Amino acid sequence: MMRVAAAPISWGVCEVPGWGRVLDPDTVLDEMARLGITATELGPPGYLPGSPEELASALRGHGLGLVGGFLAVPLHTGDPRHLAEADRVAALLARAGGDVLVLAAATGLDGYDERPDLTDDEWRTLVGTAARITSRAEAHGLRTVLHPHVGTHVERAHEVERFLADSPLPLCLDTGHLLIGGADPVEVARRWATRVGHVHLKDVRHDVAARVRSGELGYTQAVREGVYVPLGDGDVDIAAIIGHLDAAGYDGWYVLEQDIALSEDSPVDGPREDVARSLAHLGVRP
Repeated sequence: MMRVAAAPISWGVCEVPGWGRVLDPDTVLDEMARLGITATELGPPGYLPGSPEELASALRGHGLGLVGGFLAVPLHTGDPRHLAEADRVAALLARAGGDVLVLAAATGLDGYDERPDLTDDEWRTLVGTAARITSRAEAHGLRTVLHPHVGTHVERAHEVERFLADSPLPLCLDTGHLLIGGADPVEVARRWATRVGHVHLKDVRHDVAARVRSGELGYTQAVREGVYVPLGDGDVDIAAIIGHLDAAGYDGWYVLEQDIALSEDSPVDGPREDVARSLAHLGVRP
């Protein structure tokens, strides 16, 4: 049976400074529960409680479990502080009932609009740091997956291929970030299904994504212009992706993520209605 979870980013909650209006956690968790969702990812640092006991209690209060959490750190620098941060996050996730650490190769810059190139030495450091973080997460009983993400050092199709060749880590198959980065998420799911350890389900407007790839539009502005839409309203073949993963025996979570940025005058029911439409597209109803 398909396991569907949610994430606070579908309610506009993001780690990027100045991203937009941030709804309070009780509102977001309550709306998840009202939609029949039973689990969530953590969201950005500091949004949900930072102690395992308080986090688990807050989620239980809404009938939710914890899937895991996203961690974006500059893997290419080898800075030991990032290993310590990964250890702290992994400990929190594990003690609060999470299963997976979703790792992204951050640039070290704020946001996802700029991306310096890496040297070959920096790439090797990135791969090695990912391995060390994986070992730390395993010590806490967590799995680690690498999340190709726009504006990080594993974004484009050739970088996904290179990482899969250089590292044994499974992928977080994010259907939206792959498409915006220039990969075909259906082809990634077909070729690499046995390397997929976690899934973020997104749908994307191809016309807006093409403007991001060409450099005409920054990623943050693209989100504000609606590059992400409810499942079934965009150009990602969600059914084909799920079909390839099912055929390979994937039994992990499918996390709904429709990245949005809310303004002060955004409709308060907008996020809940969009998530409900995505659930309906998957045949999941409250």
